[in-house]
Amino acid sequence: MKILVIEDDKSIAELERDYLEINGYECDVAYDGTSGFEMAMSNDYALIILDVMLPGMDGFELCVKLREKKNTPIIFLSAKKDDIDKIRGLGLGADDYITKPFSPNELMARVKSHISRYERLTGNDAEQNRVLKIRGLEIDKDGRRVFINGEEKTMPAKEYDLLLFLAENPNRVFSKEHIFDRIWGMDALGDVSTVTVHIRRIREKIELDMDHVQYIETVWGVGYRFKG
Repeated sequence: MKILVIEDDKSIAELERDYLEINGYECDVAYDGTSGFEMAMSNDYALIILDVMLPGMDGFELCVKLREKKNTPIIFLSAKKDDIDKIRGLGLGADDYITKPFSPNELMARVKSHISRYERLTGNDAEQNRVLKIRGLEIDKDGRRVFINGEEKTMPAKEYDLLLFLAENPNRVFSKEHIFDRIWGMDALGDVSTVTVHIRRIREKIELDMDHVQYIETVWGVGYRFKG
């Protein structure tokens, strides 16, 4: 289970990450609002811990943008202690507001509580979302299997990961560089041209008409977009 921490103070971010990992969670960290938003949109997190005072995009603005797209639990963790800030944060859609300095044990208790509550509320939906269905395409997340109009298509690991990443983020344009970093990792050997090769192979398996694609389209000069 993975949690996103968006915090510009690296010492606090590292403290949060340490306690989260001690309690069995995976943790990603972003140090500004813009990169935090991109990470939140590109991954499925169980919960987001969000500071208010952030460079690039402040926490309040970020919370509003996140709530337009996701229902992931959000906990504000901020040095802003005024009641008006707490009221504003909760009014914008956050699930909780904790002021600094904070008790790590209290933070962990609230993290677990909000994740548990969210899972109870969305249990049925979460189970259904284990299979993505987009027109004639089905992606079985648990089995890592892909079907097109009921016929299974064999896909190597990277093809599957790339298809799932795009399908879970429909109507968003991703550059080849972003896709390469996301699927192969920033330290991977190779170059972004492998993205083009993998997109072509995926299309050959799921597109019925390569001249009129219905799933993965090329946005010339920018990258690729999955048609939702």
